[in-house]
Amino acid sequence: MTEQKVRWGIVGLGGIAAQFARDLPLAPGAELAAVGSRSAETAAAFAERFGFARAYGSYAELAADPDVDVVYVATPHAQHLDAALTCIEGGKAVLVEKPITLDLASAASLVQAAHTRGVFLMEAMWMRLNPAVLKVAELVAEGAIGWVSAIHADFGLQGPFEAEHRLRNPKLGGGALLDLGVYPIHLAHLIMGAPRSVQAWAHLTPEGVDENTGVLLGWEAGAVAALTCSINGNSRNGASITGTDGRIDLPPGFFVPREFVLNRPNHAPETFQFPFEGNGYQFEAAEVQRCILAGDLESPHVPHATTLEIMGLLDTIRDEIGVAY
Repeated sequence: MTEQKVRWGIVGLGGIAAQFARDLPLAPGAELAAVGSRSAETAAAFAERFGFARAYGSYAELAADPDVDVVYVATPHAQHLDAALTCIEGGKAVLVEKPITLDLASAASLVQAAHTRGVFLMEAMWMRLNPAVLKVAELVAEGAIGWVSAIHADFGLQGPFEAEHRLRNPKLGGGALLDLGVYPIHLAHLIMGAPRSVQAWAHLTPEGVDENTGVLLGWEAGAVAALTCSINGNSRNGASITGTDGRIDLPPGFFVPREFVLNRPNHAPETFQFPFEGNGYQFEAAEVQRCILAGDLESPHVPHATTLEIMGLLDTIRDEIGVAY
């Protein structure tokens, strides 16, 4: 039986696009069709480096290519909306790097555009498609650690970053929250859903973006989540989910784990291992392909409702810490 191909394009050809392109051949059925950049030279070099068939000097040209099925939008955050809309208007399915846009209003407009055009749209929250993370969610749902009482997660990068760096540029959606904090927040949401209470504090850079942020979430049933993100210190970058009957510990790099440990009273620690090739982007690519071939307009793993809930949380946190774009 011939494997059905899904033809991929990429726009925004920076570091994250390169990582995704390396992993894309690991998704069965993925065809490297085309790339687009605002620079024809950049596009041509990227296409040659990773084996894409065609290169375009604009996003619009790629969106108009009839031999592209889906486009991965890997531009800086602030450019996600325009680039994704260009592709949607061209009738392409779209996978948009996280966060899907800068705020809830623009995310909602993007979801509406996809609905109107009848094309697939997913936020590229690859952590939610990671095999180990899927198993963690399954164990929690089965009651392996009892009633969940607390979630702890942190994601920090070693600074300092220069003032011109994208992580400190408000015009590019800089700051720790949108780039790093989305992972602890998504993990807490995956386990507990939308919280009832949101509290946050941050220290801001001179440019007005958050460089060290703490978030406390609370749920009606009594669970809490203590989450931090920063661009001025390399934290452990681990996570734990604590329940009345045990705890699940995710190692450093919790957002792309290959293993985790289940700790329960009167039991030896149990390690679950999920080895895989590459960086782990192939799992979200495979899910996108599955949905496209099935005719689905969204993924059950990263549905539009979840993306919009998370964007609403990020808006609330930014209001509390005083970050505006």
